[in-house]
Amino acid sequence: MSPSSLCSLQTFPPISNAQRHKAAQDSTAGVRRRTPYVVCAERSSKASTRSTDDYHATLKALNSKGRFPRKSLGQHYMLNSDINEQLAGAAGVEQGDVVLEIGPGTGSLTNVLLNSGAFVLAVEKDKHMAALVSERFSSTGKFKVLTEDIVKCHVRSHMSSLVDPESRNAKVVANIPFNISTDVIKLLLPMGDIFSEVVLLLQEETAMRLVVSSLRTPEYRPINIFVNFYSDPEYKLKVPRTNFFPQPNVDAAVVSFKLKLPSEYPQVSSTKSFFSMVNSAFNEKRKMLRKSLQHICTSLEIEEALTSIGLLATSRPEELTLDDFVKLHNLIAKE
Repeated sequence: MSPSSLCSLQTFPPISNAQRHKAAQDSTAGVRRRTPYVVCAERSSKASTRSTDDYHATLKALNSKGRFPRKSLGQHYMLNSDINEQLAGAAGVEQGDVVLEIGPGTGSLTNVLLNSGAFVLAVEKDKHMAALVSERFSSTGKFKVLTEDIVKCHVRSHMSSLVDPESRNAKVVANIPFNISTDVIKLLLPMGDIFSEVVLLLQEETAMRLVVSSLRTPEYRPINIFVNFYSDPEYKLKVPRTNFFPQPNVDAAVVSFKLKLPSEYPQVSSTKSFFSMVNSAFNEKRKMLRKSLQHICTSLEIEEALTSIGLLATSRPEELTLDDFVKLHNLIAKE
């Protein structure tokens, strides 16, 4: 690293006594302690021209359009530029990347992504916020905003004209409304042929369930199978609720999903059939698989399939790993 480089450990608001008590409980419960994320930034003339999107700048931007955060859209604006830097850093955004951003709001994260050298395609449902970021960044020549609902957006067709399919230099970096997290994950994770990485700011409880849910726990669900089928997830860092405006009732966390190429997906005859089987298994979670999957084949056939892959004939869905489900599907699915 050159002498002109600057490395700093990002700081967060002071930890309350309640947070210290919770951290101590987590430690004794065996929760893995994570190393703080370190951001390294190059000293350059470009760095000195960066604007800071803090509380006052955010309010000024909202007031310029006569807007206030809308609860119906799940709008919570990030006030800490350091967190935005860490989001971009977690995705390794660099010169020449194409980044899909969902819900740019006032453009605080957009600003960081553009300063990292990326072209940003933003999808914003709120037409007033779309107009605001368009005015702010249109002169860069590296920004485009779509006034659409991301859940209904044809992401693949919009990205096709921007991305070289051979380079996989496209990424997703976004602070998304918590209430659409599952929809966004289901939309984007199967796009490993376009995106190499998806980095999202999620509700912390959701982040933990997606990344660290274990077998035989109530948190283990079909979404865990889905996430690991298409990606390798990693919990990056916790983001206290005090970093948002308006302040939500929960803390957030940054999660990185390294997307698998289609050739790296578990081998199943049909992904539609596979996830249909997984969902059926969890719809009646307390039932044994030989009961809940009877619409696919007989109980005896299910028992034989389970024992052939080293599982008990009385197995329940929360006891099977992704690999177990793949093996079971390939034995009992009738195309």
